[in-house]
Amino acid sequence: MQLFGYANAAMPNEEVVPAGLAEVTFCATPVELRRMAEFFLFCAGEMESMGMEYSHVHLADRMKEFEHSPHLTVFRSW
Repeated sequence: MQLFGYANAAMPNEEVVPAGLAEVTFCATPVELRRMAEFFLFCAGEMESMGMEYSHVHLADRMKEFEHSPHLTVFRSW
C-alpha cells in the first residue's frame, strides 16, 4: 500500500502535485469511522468484481455526508 496526499494550501492547480506520505491521521467520530469502513469494504468489493477495469472511487461521491470533508480517494494498487 502507498499513501499520497496534497497540501492544504492555496496554489494554482498546475502546481499541485501528490506527495508520498509516511502517515495519515483521521480525526473523526465513531460514526464517521464506521461509514469510512463501509466505504473501504465497498471499494474492495468493486476492485474484486471489476478487475483491471477498476480505477478509483471518491468517498464523497459514494457518501454525500462527506461532501464537505477533505477528499478521500481509493485507487487500485498496481
